[in-house]
Amino acid sequence: MSKRKPYTRPSFIRYESEAEYPARTRRIVRSLRQELEAPQFEVKPRYVTVVDSDRRYVEVSDSFCQLVGYQREELVGMRSDDLTAPNTNDIPTVFGLFQKLGYMHGLWMLVGREGTRILVRYEAWLRPDSYIEGHMEVVGAGY
Repeated sequence: MSKRKPYTRPSFIRYESEAEYPARTRRIVRSLRQELEAPQFEVKPRYVTVVDSDRRYVEVSDSFCQLVGYQREELVGMRSDDLTAPNTNDIPTVFGLFQKLGYMHGLWMLVGREGTRILVRYEAWLRPDSYIEGHMEVVGAGY
């Protein structure tokens, strides 16, 4: 007979705010925020977007429009998911984590109008008006 234990589904605890986190978790989050806010992660605002809580573009810079090949009128109201390369980012998970932390940075794979994949380095934070502002710079394109 096998000594393996049967698979049990992991359990998750959902917190409404950071104040509910255990003390150790709050220290880890505070430490991670300090690392993330360090200058080596600063992204020059070459391409700027603002999205709402439904992940729809509210504002976009002219340079972002040129990058993805859409007019501003087409982008405003479009979901950011529509410009994300399929199977590259777990958008609901990433967005949920972002809403908890209020800040994120990393790499994101966009898809331009013609289907060109564009790898960007981004930095995003929650603004006081509850919109999310993101700054990006291109790392590579043509994938």
